Amino acid sequence: MKTVKRPVSAAPGRLVREHMGLRRLRAYARLGLPVLISMEVLVAQVTFADPIDPNDGTTANTTPKTLFIVADGIPADVIERVNTPGIDAVVEDGSYQRAYVGGDLGTPTESPTVSAVGYMSLLTGTWSNKHNVRANYGIAPNYAFWDIFRVAKHQAVNVTTGLFSTWTDNRSVLMGDGLEEAGGYKLDFVADGFEKDPAFAPALGDIERIQAVDLHVTTLAAKTIIESAPDLSWVYLQHTDDIGHRDGDGPVMDLAVRWVDARVLDLWSAVQARQKKAENEDWLVVVTTDHGRTSSDGMGHGGQSERERTIWIASNSPRMVSNRADRAAIVDIYPSIVEHMRFDLPDDVAAQLEGQSLLSK
Repeated sequence: MKTVKRPVSAAPGRLVREHMGLRRLRAYARLGLPVLISMEVLVAQVTFADPIDPNDGTTANTTPKTLFIVADGIPADVIERVNTPGIDAVVEDGSYQRAYVGGDLGTPTESPTVSAVGYMSLLTGTWSNKHNVRANYGIAPNYAFWDIFRVAKHQAVNVTTGLFSTWTDNRSVLMGDGLEEAGGYKLDFVADGFEKDPAFAPALGDIERIQAVDLHVTTLAAKTIIESAPDLSWVYLQHTDDIGHRDGDGPVMDLAVRWVDARVLDLWSAVQARQKKAENEDWLVVVTTDHGRTSSDGMGHGGQSERERTIWIASNSPRMVSNRADRAAIVDIYPSIVEHMRFDLPDDVAAQLEGQSLLSK
């Protein structure tokens, strides 16, 4: 376990909203002002799961909340070597472990160690042979394998959801948000699209501009967590992968990791601030990455080398650790969220999962 330090609290921010009817909320901004879309959508009628085990650290009077963060393209050996006070703060009373992506070698589940593939494996709890994502672009996801946000919106009571992402395709393509075949609209709070907006930081170079988007997305996510606390939120940050592709292993990548770790601390501090406002909320925070990098120089990924396949999972829960003989996998995060949130999972969806909950005893 790494040496850890206690985080500092973030100050709450102000979120401007404009009512638009049909209970849909929007807030607009350019260059320094938040942009947030909030939508309430129809929820299918399904019953919740069985009551909570009184020995699992929660009570029936608490409201479960989950925040998962994907920091793109950080190998496990780098995250373990570089000073990361943000992640250390998350795991101070929780857990850290190595895990893997890319499915099982030599089987139908073997999957490319590519970004969108990793996201989709986390989102659906399945490998490429099921979710059908094997690249970042030109893809046709198989929406028959429900993403975690579709599950959230399939509950008997309203479960609020949020996505704060530097890559719009996470919502529009991988999740297929709004598409009937993907479960319709599944997000109440959305902050994305900045990388496609020519008015957002146009004077910056490509990598610096994406870094600015990461910061903007983090700021919006932190404000929303403190003020509205969606029940299930995903934050995606891209900067480290950009630096990895440009510079590979070395001091520049280490600096990028420290910068993204500071964003993790921003988010963790927001969760802590929220918990002071709402003591009945039981937060699960999971921080992970989508793939490793090549051993030769750290510039590439996509293959099946051990370093490309090795990721890491950090959490504020000490129970978030594999109890199997083999190490955890990215597909284990989905069923872990299902268990923590006490979601009722349809039998046909549960039967397709490749992973198992890391929270189960």
